[in-house]
Amino acid sequence: MARTGKRKEYEPIGDTSEPESLYFYLLRFIQHCKIINMSKNTIHSREIYLRRFIKWCDKRGLIKAQEITRPILERYQRHLFLTRKPDGSPLSVSGQLSYLNGIRAMFKWLTKQNYILYNPASDLDLPKATKRLPKHILTASDAETILNQPDTNTITGIRDRTIMEVLYSTGMRRMELVNLKTTDIDIDRGTVLVRHGKGDKDRMIPIGERAIGWIEKYLNQCRPELAIGMSENILFLNTYGEEIGLTWLSRIVRNYIDKANINKTGSCHLFRHTMATLMLENGADIRYIQAMLGHAKLDTTQIYTQVSIQKLKDIHTATHPAKNQISNQMPSETETKH
Repeated sequence: MARTGKRKEYEPIGDTSEPESLYFYLLRFIQHCKIINMSKNTIHSREIYLRRFIKWCDKRGLIKAQEITRPILERYQRHLFLTRKPDGSPLSVSGQLSYLNGIRAMFKWLTKQNYILYNPASDLDLPKATKRLPKHILTASDAETILNQPDTNTITGIRDRTIMEVLYSTGMRRMELVNLKTTDIDIDRGTVLVRHGKGDKDRMIPIGERAIGWIEKYLNQCRPELAIGMSENILFLNTYGEEIGLTWLSRIVRNYIDKANINKTGSCHLFRHTMATLMLENGADIRYIQAMLGHAKLDTTQIYTQVSIQKLKDIHTATHPAKNQISNQMPSETETKH
């Protein structure tokens, strides 16, 4: 298992001798984001996307913010559209939007600060975001099969089982799980405090008795063996006693899903989708699902009303006139032969 480490300090990019370069404006913009208390994850993501944009500009001799025009941004937008990942797949629409929204935010700020005279990104036509249904949803039986994959005779197996139990019980995001501290779990009340969720918002949510039981087992039997480094009360640790990494977490969960051989693919988010869908099918109000998932808008949660097909199927079976019995008017097999 690789060490997670801390986020690295980024190297300067572009022309560092030019005080009005995109690079120096980026540093000022990131400082502004910190001042207005934007979430660390958002700042981190924006810096990554903006650095890639600045590198693209630097290769084309575009150094200053004043040199960036709308046609140049449209060229970059086309570049994103044509970009292919290592596996040959294109950037998703949401991925393209992440790049472009960071650029729009920075140039809007540059204009407000009078660093540039006009905002070249103000009228940029963004790709239309599509709301896709989750590709796979686990049944309750599928979930149990996956949860039983770790070898719970080992320390790491108990940890991995506990991680997946928490994901399944709460539907929290992987970043939220990685950030959990031991003090965020209230075993007596059966709740967990999710700190710095999306939008840097905290929320208190319930967690099931079985997941609590696995957390107690992990805390009593495993975490003391793993806590050999500066863990800072982080709940889930790697074998170096450090906070687990997001990439590692996705990989380990995906491996257990593949090992379960249920002909479904996914990782941490698969448990999130599954929790929401199964709770909805079992009668939970969608507003409670919204609170569990930490969605700011109900519209985001309503996707699960489309995924939750079982109730609609039951109603269809009960009310559609062509149901259950085969019509007497259907031709027999012999009648259809010529």
